[in-house]
Amino acid sequence: MPEIKLDTLSKSYDGVTDVLKAIDLVINDGEFTVLVGPSGCGKSTTLRLLAGLEQATGGRILVNGNDITDHAPKDRNMAMVFQNYALYPHMNVSDNIGFSLKVDNVDKAEIARRVGDVASMLGIEELLERRPKDLSGGQRQRVAIGRAIVKESEIFLFDEPLSNLDAALRGGMRVELSLLHQKLKKNMVYVTHDQVEAMTLGDRIIVMHDGIIQQAGTPEEIFTKPKNKFVAGFIGNPMMNFLSAKIVDGHAVGDGFKIALPSAAAEGQEIDLGIRPEHISFDAAGELKVKILVSEYVGHHKNVIAEIGGAKVNITVGVDQDTVVGEVYGVRVDMSKVHLFDAVSGVVV
Repeated sequence: MPEIKLDTLSKSYDGVTDVLKAIDLVINDGEFTVLVGPSGCGKSTTLRLLAGLEQATGGRILVNGNDITDHAPKDRNMAMVFQNYALYPHMNVSDNIGFSLKVDNVDKAEIARRVGDVASMLGIEELLERRPKDLSGGQRQRVAIGRAIVKESEIFLFDEPLSNLDAALRGGMRVELSLLHQKLKKNMVYVTHDQVEAMTLGDRIIVMHDGIIQQAGTPEEIFTKPKNKFVAGFIGNPMMNFLSAKIVDGHAVGDGFKIALPSAAAEGQEIDLGIRPEHISFDAAGELKVKILVSEYVGHHKNVIAEIGGAKVNITVGVDQDTVVGEVYGVRVDMSKVHLFDAVSGVVV
């Protein structure tokens, strides 16, 4: 299995707009790597450069040490699944899956064998004679994935393949993709703007913003040890709370609150205090007071929007917790889980 290396890879348009800014990345053998970030962060451009659909402005793409930066897409031994399924409407499922093999003049018996194996793997044997118009969205996506698998490529590229599916189908397809990776044990590079997809699918997550890799790590590392405020705010649902404060005598002092910090920080430093909603608990003796603005019952827990001083915060609590809108409650923060970010640079303190 191949190792993929992006070496100071850059992409700009018209020499003015820098979409990728000299990124460095190593994707290990057999790894399921997820590129995640907001629209315009450079994740899809990275994937298209890897596939050879666009030319890099600078840097190199290496696979097992071989420079493939200028190779044509057909010479890269990669298969790609797009957001739009792009199935041929006049062909049935079997012909759609096997079309690339037919173009490559593969023997008919071999095509039939491979198509049958892929259909069995994806559980779509009964769909082989149907045409795309007779398939559901989830079924079409399976066919699109099957069309990529049948080529027996070493690297699979996925460009937001689940974004056209509803929530229930997305959940099911996430599981299927994870199982598929376990079976194939090949490199998969997956692009999404959805942090849930990133956290549940990725062996490793690459968080991107403004053409730069902000942080790379396992889902747990990204969630528990964000390197900067952007990563902390992007990963997590509900998102992390940020409270502006100043360090005074070992305390974070802000509008309407004063919190003792467990570790030393520079006196007088302006910071953003990062607290995840699940790390705030209701406690009558708590050092902080919050006023409940909104309480949302979502089944197994409540999402509470409250006010501390002039700032709004999200709090996740159990359904049995009393949360009367307009009332003031004491809360306690798990200080072992709090993050401090420099107010100017956004880098973790």
